[in-house]
Amino acid sequence: MSNIIGIRREDKNKWERRVPLTPEHIKKLVQDFRTNFIIQPSPVRVFADNDYAQAGAAVQEDLSAAQVVLAVKEIPPELLRPNTTYLFFSHTIKGQAYNMPLLQKLLDLNCQLIDYERIVDEHRRRLIFFGRHAGLAGMVDTLHTLGQRLAWEGFDTPLAGIQLTYRYGSLDAARQAIREVGRQIAENGLPVELTPLVVGIAGYGNVSRGAQEILELLPIREITPADLPGLAEQDDLERNNIYKVVFTEADTVEPLADGAPFMLQEFFEHPERYRSKFEAYLPYLSVLVNCIYWDTPYPRLLTKTATRRLFAGNTPPRLRTVGDISCDIEGGIEITLKATDLDAPAFVWDPDTDSAVDGVAGRGPAVMAVDNLPCELPIESSTDFGNALLPFIPALADANFADDFDSVALPMALKRATIVYHGQLTPDYQYLAEYLS
Repeated sequence: MSNIIGIRREDKNKWERRVPLTPEHIKKLVQDFRTNFIIQPSPVRVFADNDYAQAGAAVQEDLSAAQVVLAVKEIPPELLRPNTTYLFFSHTIKGQAYNMPLLQKLLDLNCQLIDYERIVDEHRRRLIFFGRHAGLAGMVDTLHTLGQRLAWEGFDTPLAGIQLTYRYGSLDAARQAIREVGRQIAENGLPVELTPLVVGIAGYGNVSRGAQEILELLPIREITPADLPGLAEQDDLERNNIYKVVFTEADTVEPLADGAPFMLQEFFEHPERYRSKFEAYLPYLSVLVNCIYWDTPYPRLLTKTATRRLFAGNTPPRLRTVGDISCDIEGGIEITLKATDLDAPAFVWDPDTDSAVDGVAGRGPAVMAVDNLPCELPIESSTDFGNALLPFIPALADANFADDFDSVALPMALKRATIVYHGQLTPDYQYLAEYLS
C-alpha cells in the first residue's frame, strides 16, 4: 500500500516556524519513491507554500486523506482524527500532566503515536533530534544574557553586543558576530574583576556539542573540574581568555554509600543510590550551562538550597548567569521556575522570595530558560532534522497500519518509538497508564 503523508501547520506559538521535512526533502521523496504529500498552508512556516507545491506536494487545508501526519510540536487534541498515524514530539513519556488529555485522545480515537524523542538505535542513542540546534541557539542566548547582566552591573564588555539568536537571521551570521566578540576579548581583554570568567557546561551529548561549538568561537582555554580551585587562587591570570569546563556524571554525583566507586551504568539504572556533589563547583563558575536531560529520581544539578547558600554572603558570588538549555521546570536546575520567550529570554531568580523577576536586574542569577530554542534557527534545524527523518519516510508510506503491532512492517527504531498503536499503549509504554488514571 502507499499511505499519503500529511504535514500539518505548526501553531503552538508565533515562533514555531520549523518543519519536519523541507521542500528539498519532499522533492527527493516524490521523485525517488513516488510518495504523495499533502501540506497544510502556513503564513509563518520558514519555507513558502509555493516551494512545497513546486516540490510535488499538494498544498491544501484538508489533511483528511493523509493516513500518516507529521508535525513538530504537539497537535491539539481537538484536531486529531480517528485511525491516523501521527509523528511529533508528544512530551508524554514522563507522564507530563499537561499532555495526558492529548495521549488519552489518541487512545480514544484508535490512533498510532510515534514520538521522535524515542526514535533511538539499539544502543538507545537518539537518531532524530533538534538537540544540536538547541545548544547552538542556547549558548548564543546565554552569552547575550551574560552580556546584559554584566552591563547592568556596570561592566563594559564586548559580550554586551551579542544579540539573541533569532535577530541574526542565520547561523552563519550568529557565528560571525560571536567571532568578532572573541576578537575583541582576545585583543582588549575582560575587566580584571571578572577574571577568570569560567563557563561550566553540564553534559556532553548533542546539546552540549552545539553549545560548545558556539563557545569555542571565543578565545577559550579548556580546563577540568579538578582545575577549578587552583584556577581561582591564581592572581596573574590573562584577561584575554574565557575558561571552559565540561562536567560529566562522574563530576556531578557520588554514591550515597561512603567509599563506594562511581559506576555510570549503576547511576543510570539506580539513580536513587546517588546524590549531587555539584555544589562544590559553584563558587568558581561565572556561567552554568545545563545540557542534561533530567527526570525523577535523578539528583538535581543545581538546587534552590545550594543557590541560596551561594548568594547568602555579603560579597556577590561569581555566578552571574545560568543557561538552562534543557529547561525542565524546577527540574535539574531547580531555580528554573518557568520557561521564557525568545524575545524576553531571562529572569532573575530571587533567593529570598523564590520568585522569578523578568530581566537581568536583581540579586540572584539571571536564568535563560527558553524552551523552544531551535525555533531561532528554523532553516538550519529543519534541514538537519529532515535529513535524519527522511530515511524513515518510505517505510511509513508503505506500512500497513491495519496489521497488528508485532506484524506491522516498520523499522525497529520506529517500533521502539511507538507509544500508541491501535488505540492501546504499546508494551514499552504501559507505565503511562498510571499517569492517565
